[in-house]
Amino acid sequence: FSKIKYSSYSLMALLRGLRGRGLCASQLACSPSNSRHILRPARPMQPFYMCSTSSPDKQTTEAQGTDGAPGEDEGPPPHMSRIRSLYCKMCGKPMQLVQLPTADWRHRCTNQDECGFIDYVNPRMVVGAITEHEGRILLCRRAIEPCLGKWTVPAGFMELNESSAQGAARETMEEAGANVEIIAPYCHWDIPVIGQAYILFRAKLLAPFTIQSETAESLESQLFDPADIPFQDIAFSSVSLALRYYLEDVEAKKWRVHHGVIEKKLGSAPNDPSTFQIKDLMSMEVS
Repeated sequence: FSKIKYSSYSLMALLRGLRGRGLCASQLACSPSNSRHILRPARPMQPFYMCSTSSPDKQTTEAQGTDGAPGEDEGPPPHMSRIRSLYCKMCGKPMQLVQLPTADWRHRCTNQDECGFIDYVNPRMVVGAITEHEGRILLCRRAIEPCLGKWTVPAGFMELNESSAQGAARETMEEAGANVEIIAPYCHWDIPVIGQAYILFRAKLLAPFTIQSETAESLESQLFDPADIPFQDIAFSSVSLALRYYLEDVEAKKWRVHHGVIEKKLGSAPNDPSTFQIKDLMSMEVS
């Protein structure tokens, strides 16, 4: 993913989160073709694969507690303790994690008399596109970590002064050198444990119908026939999940929009099938 522009504390939090971006979809459900909204038991899928060859036990650090929330008088919730907000953005003084009168835990500037700035750290949005051309799908092989050398769809962090669709088109140009038209939204995955939301669109390649063989962020880019997509080498489970649904919809000749919440273990590998589950899955047919 590209163009990470953070202060030092946010970057540290992000890097921790990037280790845990992998999401397995082996327990996912797909709605039947005649359904508009549905939550169903899982449909069996092909197993997903890990980016790393290390054992899951060595890559996974369990979040404290069962629901991420501390008990009474146990201090800040684990997700707040993981945020590294060291110095105030306004005055440069040290920050301190404190409990506010509202009972919320936040990082607040220690210079309360002259500043008192409160650092509200909000989730980040990742945008990208599943681009199709003559029945083939555009994938890029990553030139950067995490999952260096693995394949993914072009995607990255949404930037200021752009829409989510514009960001998806920009990322596709940056990572694959491809000029695309965004057709429609396709899937939205919320991943609370790493503070990210993924929005992927359907897109088509535009004239001159070319892709760049190598970019600063991609070792190579290639159009794959559906049967040849290297699922065992896909970088992120969120992308594997989107691609599997995409192929199902192509085969059914009916498009759906998908939304779900991915719960995963903190610190798990990007594509570890044993460390996450999908919740509140909704699939809606669109014309």
